[in-house]
Amino acid sequence: MTRIRRTAVAVALALVLPLPIVGAGTAFAAAGQTPAATASAPAGQGTQLELPRPTGPHAVGVNTLHLVDRDRTDPWVPSAGPRQLMVSMYYPARSGTGRPAPYMTSEEARLFLNMEGIGSTFPAQTLADTRTYASTDARPEHGRHPLVVLSPGFELPRQTLTGLAVDLASRGYVVALVNHTYEDSGTTFPDGQTLGCTTCGPNGPASAKIEQSRAEDASFVLDQLTGRHPAWQYAQLIDRKRIGMAGHSLGGAAVVPTMAADQRVRAGADLDGRLFVPVPAGGLGGRPVLLLGNPVNHAVGGDESSWAEYWPNLDGWKRWLTITGSNHVNFTDVPVLADEAGIPGVDGSIPAVRAEQLTRDYVAAFFDKQLKGVPQPLLDGPSPADPEVVFQQRP
Repeated sequence: MTRIRRTAVAVALALVLPLPIVGAGTAFAAAGQTPAATASAPAGQGTQLELPRPTGPHAVGVNTLHLVDRDRTDPWVPSAGPRQLMVSMYYPARSGTGRPAPYMTSEEARLFLNMEGIGSTFPAQTLADTRTYASTDARPEHGRHPLVVLSPGFELPRQTLTGLAVDLASRGYVVALVNHTYEDSGTTFPDGQTLGCTTCGPNGPASAKIEQSRAEDASFVLDQLTGRHPAWQYAQLIDRKRIGMAGHSLGGAAVVPTMAADQRVRAGADLDGRLFVPVPAGGLGGRPVLLLGNPVNHAVGGDESSWAEYWPNLDGWKRWLTITGSNHVNFTDVPVLADEAGIPGVDGSIPAVRAEQLTRDYVAAFFDKQLKGVPQPLLDGPSPADPEVVFQQRP
C-alpha cells in the first residue's frame, strides 16, 4: 500500500518537535524569545509550530461535526454499531471572529506519535498546539462556495491535510476534512473517547475494500451536508452544484470509487495515491481528474503502474503531474514542520515549503477551473515559474 513510510514520519516529528522554530515570523519573534533562552527548556517546551499561512484573501473558520450513519454498521468494528465520523468544516470567515483553532486534540497527538514510535520523546501538546491560521466558530462570510471533500492517507489523522484545507478555504471554498474511523492513529469524539486504528497492520483489510468504504463515507458526508435537513449550521454556504473531492495516498485513491458511485462529485484530485480500485472501463462520465504525485512512484515508467494502467479510462479533462524532488510525505503537513526546525532530509531534494506551495497552487487551480470556471493557464502546460512540475501526460 502506498502510504507514508513510518520511519520517515518518525524521523520528521522526532526531529521537529523538540527543537525551537527558527526564522522570521516564528515563535521566537512572536514570543519575544531568543534561541538561547528556548534551547535550555525541556524538549518540546517553549516551541510553537505553525503551518504556512494560507494564500487566499479570506480569513478561515472551522468547526467540527459528529456524523452518525444509522443506515450503515461500522465495517471494521460491527460491535460499535452505526458508522460514526468526525468532520472538520473549513469555510471563508469574517476576519477577527472566533478563537485560534488547535491542530488536533492532545490525545490524538499522543496516539499519532505513539504509532510512529516517538511518543515518549516530547509532549504531545506541542503537536496539538500547532498554529493552523483557522479560527474555531468564526462567523462565516456571506455567499455560496464550492465544496471540496478531503480524505487523508491511511493510518494518518485527518489533520495532516489541515494546511491544504485551510488554504482552499482562504481561496473561497468550503472544505469537509473527513476522518475515517478506525483507519487512522486516533480520532476524538464529542464524548471524549478517542478511537484508534483497528485496520492497521499486516492483517488489515485489503486496500480496495478500504477505498470502497471511504467512498461510502464520502457520499454519506455529502448527504449530511447537502440534504433537506443538513447537519452543518452553515450549510447555506455550500453550492450543491459545485462539489469536488481530493485526498492523499489511500484518500486520493478513494476519489475514483467515490466519483464512480456518486454523480454529485464533479471533479477529483488524487495526491500520490495508488489506484487499487480500477477506473471504470466506461470512464467517469466525462468528469475531470487531476493526478499529482511524486516522480519515483508516479512518473511515466515509475515504480507504480496503476496511473498508467487506468489513464486511458479517464474520459474527461485530465492531467497527470509530478513534482520533481518530492516524496510521498510531501503532500501532507509533516515535512513542513520539519523544515521549520531546519531539519534536512525529510523532504527529499525539494524544500517542504516549496512542495506545499506547489500542492496548494495546483490543487486550487484544478478546482478553480473545474468548479468555478476560471481559466487556469497553470494547467495548460509546463511553466518556467514552476520547473519542478512535470506534465507526464495530458490529452
